[in-house]
Amino acid sequence: MNTASLRASAALALVTIASTGAAQSTPAPASEATRAEQRAVAQTLPPEGTRDAADSQRGFLATRKDPVILAPNGKPVWNLDAYAFVTGPAPETVNPSLWRHMTHLKRHGLFEVTKNVWQVRGFDVSNMTVIRGNTGWIIIDPLTSVEAAKAAMELVNATLGTRPVSAVLYSHSHGDHFGGVRGVVEEAEVKSGRVAVIAPEGFMEEATSENVMAGGAMQRRAAYQFGTGLTPGATGQMGSGIGMGLSVGTLSLIPPTDTIAKTGETRVVDGVGLEFQIVSGTEAPAEFNVFIQPEKTFLAAEIATCSLHNILTPRGAKVRDARAWAHYLDEAAIRYAPQSDAVVSSHCWPVFGREAGTAWLSAQRDNYRWLHDQTVRRMNRGETMAEIAEALEAAPPPGNSAEWSTRGYYGTISHNAKAIYQFYLGWYDAVPANLHAYPPVERAVKLVEALGGADRTLALARNAMAAGDYRWSSDLLQNLVFAEPANAEAKALLATSYEQQGYQAESAIWRNQFLSAANDLRRGRPESSAAQSNDMVAAITTQELLDSAATRFAPEKPGPRNFTVAIDIPDRGETATLDVGAQVMIGRAGMLPAKPAVTIRGPRRAMLALFFVKVPVEMVAKMPGVTIEGDLVALQALVDNLDPLPHGFDIVMP
Repeated sequence: MNTASLRASAALALVTIASTGAAQSTPAPASEATRAEQRAVAQTLPPEGTRDAADSQRGFLATRKDPVILAPNGKPVWNLDAYAFVTGPAPETVNPSLWRHMTHLKRHGLFEVTKNVWQVRGFDVSNMTVIRGNTGWIIIDPLTSVEAAKAAMELVNATLGTRPVSAVLYSHSHGDHFGGVRGVVEEAEVKSGRVAVIAPEGFMEEATSENVMAGGAMQRRAAYQFGTGLTPGATGQMGSGIGMGLSVGTLSLIPPTDTIAKTGETRVVDGVGLEFQIVSGTEAPAEFNVFIQPEKTFLAAEIATCSLHNILTPRGAKVRDARAWAHYLDEAAIRYAPQSDAVVSSHCWPVFGREAGTAWLSAQRDNYRWLHDQTVRRMNRGETMAEIAEALEAAPPPGNSAEWSTRGYYGTISHNAKAIYQFYLGWYDAVPANLHAYPPVERAVKLVEALGGADRTLALARNAMAAGDYRWSSDLLQNLVFAEPANAEAKALLATSYEQQGYQAESAIWRNQFLSAANDLRRGRPESSAAQSNDMVAAITTQELLDSAATRFAPEKPGPRNFTVAIDIPDRGETATLDVGAQVMIGRAGMLPAKPAVTIRGPRRAMLALFFVKVPVEMVAKMPGVTIEGDLVALQALVDNLDPLPHGFDIVMP
C-alpha cells in the first residue's frame, strides 16, 4: 500500500495506545487531603489473604531475558520491567488498593495453568493462552501487536520446545485479542488450510467497524483512558487496571476460517476438544468463552477478570448490556466452573480450583446484577444518573466486600451506573433545564460572571482545595478555564486539582484521565498518533468507508451539488456510487450510477487517497492503474468539502 493509503489507514485502524514514556509535566506531591484519603482507604480494604498473591505467580516457568521488545526498526514496543518500581508500601501518590493490585498485575512471563495449558502474561495488556495440541500449539488471543506476540511465541518455544502453531482463536473483536496474529502464524499457512482461525460469529464486522465512524473522537479519548504520554511511575501511569498498557507495535489481522454461533458448539482442534459459550453483546459485540475439555480449564475471555469492567468505556463505545453480562456469568458459574480445575481470563491471572472458580464467577455475576438491578430500581423511582451513581458508590454490595476482583480497578460503580441509566433512558434526565442547556463555553462565561468574576471563582476554588474538595474545585476551575482560556492561574490550579484526584483514584484508567488532563493543562495537547494497519484497512468494507467519508462532508462549504461519482474497484471486484446532494453525501456499495458526472477506476487505495487523505485529484489520476473521467473540477470541490482526517482535539481547553 502506498504512502497515501498508509496515512489513511491511521484513521481507520483500531487505536493502539500505550504508555510511551513521553515527557510529562512536573508532578506535584500528594496534598495533606490526599494523604489523609489514602490512609482512610487503607483502613477499609479487605484482608489481603493469599489467593491473588499465590495465583498470580503460580506455575511461573520463565520470562524474557531482555525486558525491552523492539520493532524491526529498533523502536521499543514494550518494556516488561516498566512497572518494576511497584514494590514495598504504597507511596502517598497512589491509591493503596491500586498499588496492591499492581504488585500482582506486573508479573510477566510464561506460566503453567493446567496440564497442557499455559499463559504468557505481562507481554501486553492482554494474555496469550497456549494449548498443546497433537501436532502444534493452539493459541487463544495473540496479543495486540505482531512484535509482542512474536516475543511471546519465542518464549513459549524456548521453554516448552519448538512446535508449529496449529490453530488460532480470537475470543472477541477487540484489537488486543487479535492484533498480534501475524507474530504467531503466516497468512499462507491459514490459506493453505494448515492452520485454522476460529472466532465468534460477527467477528470481522465488529473488529473492523467499532472505531471507523467515531475513530477520531475515540482515539483522542483513548489517549486519556490509557495514559498515553504518561510515564509509568508513582506520580504517573499505573497500568490500565486489567493489564499494564498496550504494546505499540504493528496491528495485524487474518480473517477467521471458522466461526462459532451459539453456546454449546464444539470443535476438535488439533486433537483437543473445545466447547464454546457465546457471550456477545457484553464486553464485546462478538465474543466467546472457551471450555478446554480434556484439561478441564475454562477461559472466561474478558467477561470476568481481576477487576470490575466497563459497561461503557471512557474512550467511548456502544453501551453494553449489564443484565446479559450477569446472565452469561451465571451460565458460566453453573455450567462450566464446577467442572473446571482452573478459570483463566484474557487479562490478569487465573483462579485455581473448582470451588474457588465457581465462587469467583458468582461474585462477579452478583456485582453486575447488583449494578443493573439497583440502577434500574432507583431509575424507576425517578433518580437521575448522577444521583444513582453517587448512592451506589456510597453503598457497594456488602456480599462482595472481601472479593478483590469486584473492585473498580478498570470500570467503576459510578461510571457503570450512569452507563446502565443511559442504556435504558439516554442522557436526558427529564429536567427541562437540561433539555436545552447552553454549550460548555457559553455556560462557563455566564457561570463565572454569576459567581462574581474570575477572582471570586479562583477564591472559591482555593477554599475548596484547602478543604480537600477537589471535585468541587475542578468543577469551578474547569468552568473558569473555559470562560478564560488564557487564565494561567486557573489552568495551574485546575491541573493540581485533577492531579490530586488522580492520585486518589482506585481505578487505573480514572487515574490516567485525571493525570492526562493535568498534563495537557501544563504542557498543551500532545500530537496524536494511531496504529497503521494494512490488514485492518483491507478488512473494512467499502460501504463502511463510504459512510465514514460521508461523516466528514461539510455542506456549508461552497461547491457543486446534486451530482454522482461512479467508483470501479477492479482489485476487489467492487463498484460503488457517491451521490452528492445539497446537505448529505450518500454512498452505495455494489452499484454504479447511470449517468455519473465523474468516474473513478482503480485500486481501492485511490479512493482512500482521495476521500481520506485528500490527495489532489490530479495527483491521484497519475497513480498506477487509475483513470478519472468526467468533471474533475466537481470532484476536486467534493474533496475540498470533506473535513481532514482528525488529528486530535482539546478536552480540558475550549
